[in-house]
Amino acid sequence: MINQLIERDISCPYCGEVITILIDDSVQHQEYIEDCQVCCRPIEFEVWANEGDISIQISADH
Repeated sequence: MINQLIERDISCPYCGEVITILIDDSVQHQEYIEDCQVCCRPIEFEVWANEGDISIQISADH
């Protein structure tokens, strides 16, 4: 299996807009902060990748 960036759509916990994020499926567990592309507020991401199955948990940065 070739590792690649996978697109997923999420809703910003602040403004509610749907944004597209890129996930590197070569890393099984990731935690990071990325700004919303619309309102620029920081979103906390926790991502699990397992053989093509992607799980994403997002929350507002406190």
